[in-house]
Amino acid sequence: MTERSAHHATFVIERRYPAAPARVFHAFADLEAKQAWFGGPKEWARGQHHFDFREGGGERLSGGPPGGTVHHFDATYIDIVPDQRIVYSYVMHLDEQRISVSLATIELLPDGKGTLLKLTEQGVFLDGYDDAGKREEGTRGLLDQLGVALAQQKTQ
Repeated sequence: MTERSAHHATFVIERRYPAAPARVFHAFADLEAKQAWFGGPKEWARGQHHFDFREGGGERLSGGPPGGTVHHFDATYIDIVPDQRIVYSYVMHLDEQRISVSLATIELLPDGKGTLLKLTEQGVFLDGYDDAGKREEGTRGLLDQLGVALAQQKTQ
């Protein structure tokens, strides 16, 4: 039997992007733009990506190393203020095992000619399968990928 535990943690990440808040918001709000940066490593197999970006809508994405554990992201959008804020809750699974439940807030603030993105995540990490440090590291990697996608978009 698995020993049950629930570890609560909060982390905040700030990133500055040389793109207007509307462009950064678009990278979250548009399926094609989001697929350019959101997901696991390129070598991972990807499942279907369900995307319904509206308050009360949701997003589901799964993927993982070929033949390995499948990572599932299942989100519900709670509050959306165009070009300013996105609040969503999400559950992560490894195969069928629920590993965490989180509330995430993304704030997009004008910063000169660019944007200051402030992401705050409040999570409960279940039964020792994940922790805030690993989640923060993964989220930082995703925000790095967002920066690359915004830079590539600007040059196209």
